[in-house]
Amino acid sequence: MEKRIRSSLCLPHAPVIRSYASIAGQKEGDGPMGDCFDRVEQDAYFGETTWERAESRMQADVLTRALEKGELPPAALDCIVAGDLINQCTSSTFAMRSLHVPFLGVYGACSTMAESLLLSSLLVDGGFCRNAAAVTSSHFSTAERQFRFPLSYGGQRTPTSQWTCTAAGAVVVSAEGTGVRVRGGCIGKIVDYGISDANNMGAAMAPAAADTIFRYLQDTGTAPEDYDCVVTGDLGNIGSSLLLELLRAQGVNLAVQHRDCGAMMFDEHSQDTHAGGSGCGCAASLLCGHFLPQLERGEIRRMLFAATGALLSPMSAQQGESIPCISHLVALTAEGVE
Repeated sequence: MEKRIRSSLCLPHAPVIRSYASIAGQKEGDGPMGDCFDRVEQDAYFGETTWERAESRMQADVLTRALEKGELPPAALDCIVAGDLINQCTSSTFAMRSLHVPFLGVYGACSTMAESLLLSSLLVDGGFCRNAAAVTSSHFSTAERQFRFPLSYGGQRTPTSQWTCTAAGAVVVSAEGTGVRVRGGCIGKIVDYGISDANNMGAAMAPAAADTIFRYLQDTGTAPEDYDCVVTGDLGNIGSSLLLELLRAQGVNLAVQHRDCGAMMFDEHSQDTHAGGSGCGCAASLLCGHFLPQLERGEIRRMLFAATGALLSPMSAQQGESIPCISHLVALTAEGVE
C-alpha cells in the first residue's frame, strides 16, 4: 500500500483509538449535545483561581479520564501531542508538566485536534510509539481575554461571531487492540481569502476546509457518498453554508454528509451564541463525545474529520492583517471496515 497519494496520507497499519474522553463546561452541557460528554463541569474555574489554570486543569483531567478508560497509566504513553489557543500553548504545557512524558506542543488554532490526532497516528503507525495521546482544549474566558475584550468590558458581539467553547478532548492511539481505526488523512495548506474580520471566523476558515476536503477526495478517488459523515471543526452556521457553496462550485455535493461541530454545539435560538461555537475544544469534545462512540457502536462506518483553524494573533489583527487559515483531515473507520 502506498503511504502517500499526492498530498494525502495512508496509514498501512491503521492504528487503533484505544480510548477517548471529553469534558465540557456548563453552557456546552446545557446545549443540544450536553448528554454526550463524559463530564460537564458547572464550575468555570474548575476549582482553580484563574481562567488559565482552569483550562490547564480541564486538559489534565480529560487526559486522565481517557487513560483510565483505556486502563493505561501515564507512563505507558510514549508521547503526548497537545495544544490550545493560548500564547505559547501554556494550557497544554502546564497541564502536562507533572506527567514526565515526552511532549510535542502544537498550534493549529481550532484545527488542533485533527492536527494532534494525525501526528499521534503517524507516530504510532510508523512504529515510533506504542501509545500516543492527542489532547486539546479551549476555555471561553481565556480566549476572550487574549483575543477580544476583557469580559467586564461588556462589548457587543456581532451576528457573525462565534462562542468559544469551554471544552476539551483526549484520544489515546495505540499500535495494538481493537476499536476505531485511523486510516489516513490530509495535512492542510494555509489558505487566505483576504478576510480580516476576526469576528467572522467561519467565512475565513471555510475555504481552507474546502481545499483540504477536495484534495483528499481527489487523491483517494472517493466521493462524499463513500462516507457516513464529513465533519468540520467549527465553521459555525455561516462558514458551513460557505463550505457547501465552495465545494459545489468544484462539482462536490457535501450537503447530505456534512456535519459541523460549531453548528451542533449550541442552540442558536435559546443560547445566544450567534453563528455557533468555536475553539479547539469544540471539535475535540464532540469528536470524543459524539462521533467516536458512534463509530465504536458501528452506527457510523466511515467518516472524515476535518477540523479548521484561523491562524491569527491579537497582534496580526491589530495590524490589519488578513486571516490565514488551515484545515487538517483525519479518516476514521469502525473496527472491521476497510
